[in-house]
Amino acid sequence: MEHLLREHAPRVLGAVIRRFRDFGASEDAVQEALLAAALQWPREGVPDDPRAWLIQVASRRITDHVRAETARRHREELVVSLVPPELQLVMSLDGDELAGRDDALVLLFMCCHPALSTASAIALTLRAVGGLTTAEIAKAFLVPEATMAQRISRAKQSIKSSGVPFQKPTPEESAQRLGAVLHVLYLIFNEGYTATSGPELHRTDLSGEAIRLTRMLHTLLPEDGEVAGLLALMLLTDARRAARTGPAGELIPLDAQDRSLWDAGMIAEGIALISATLSRGSVGMYQVQAAIAAVHDEASRAEDTDWPQVLALYEVLMGLMDNPMVALNHAIATAMVHGPRAGLSLLEGLAREGRLEGNHRLDAVRAHLLERAGKTVAAVVHYRKAAERTTSLPERDYLLTQAARLSDEMA
Repeated sequence: MEHLLREHAPRVLGAVIRRFRDFGASEDAVQEALLAAALQWPREGVPDDPRAWLIQVASRRITDHVRAETARRHREELVVSLVPPELQLVMSLDGDELAGRDDALVLLFMCCHPALSTASAIALTLRAVGGLTTAEIAKAFLVPEATMAQRISRAKQSIKSSGVPFQKPTPEESAQRLGAVLHVLYLIFNEGYTATSGPELHRTDLSGEAIRLTRMLHTLLPEDGEVAGLLALMLLTDARRAARTGPAGELIPLDAQDRSLWDAGMIAEGIALISATLSRGSVGMYQVQAAIAAVHDEASRAEDTDWPQVLALYEVLMGLMDNPMVALNHAIATAMVHGPRAGLSLLEGLAREGRLEGNHRLDAVRAHLLERAGKTVAAVVHYRKAAERTTSLPERDYLLTQAARLSDEMA
């Protein structure tokens, strides 16, 4: 039931916003419709068309609210502002909805509103389309949850105050918003592939939705190299999903995975995509990341990985984007080529910058490189520190297991 509702939520929200042109009212109404479904469907059965049911219920919630406000304030203006006059208060499904139109991708572009900064647009879209909680979005942006809650609230208010309609953008507006849309899809996929919190390592509802939407975008923009690069990156990464966890859901790192479990079809499709787009000459950050993923996927064994090529690609990537997580992965690649001490030296610089302050991944990588350098006691300390800082149970268990293993070896 939870998966079904999450699957339909962004498409229903897109349809309701398209109809009523009010993000806040539409989001509230859809949340009420989802709650009603969660209570009624287990008792009465799932309707034949769940999406249409949710749209109708959300529409009634909005019109009920309009009527209540109108009665209280004795004004008709609110009705007019929410519902176009040519439409009835409780409308039947329009032709697009009856045909099963998918508004999720349109909603992505709508959320990248000109009244918003890129960061606010991404946060709002992650809520509306990705279904992420405020805490999950905050984790993705490396900011406190309270800060992200304020950002989302301000984003909604900015849209309302701007006077710019919350509606489907023109082709020109879509082109201007494409970068933010790609970033949103990237973050949704990452949250699905490695959940920042909770008992499961994966959230396939999110990663699957990100891949689905990116496929749709690639169909619309087949010549765009970065769209193709992002789709290739998702496919090449998601291809390893079955090998990332063991029988009990425990995390298995890349170098210990059974590569026969990797999805050969997804790898072939991803490599074909990135090979085609790289041949066009222009290179962007998603294409480079896809190329790195392809190098890993093409190695039949971990020891066959072409680490000098990976390192060279990370150096290109660092010239394209200033991101501390990229710098962290660059340090790992450096350690694999030039030795753990070289990687640890780069980590010290990252720590001094402070952008990964409190992030468990910095401690986890430091612990791994300290172990490779033979500094076992220090490695145990940082494995445990990383375990304390992560909110993902599979990652925490893996890190504690590594610390316990080293402690046993020292005993």
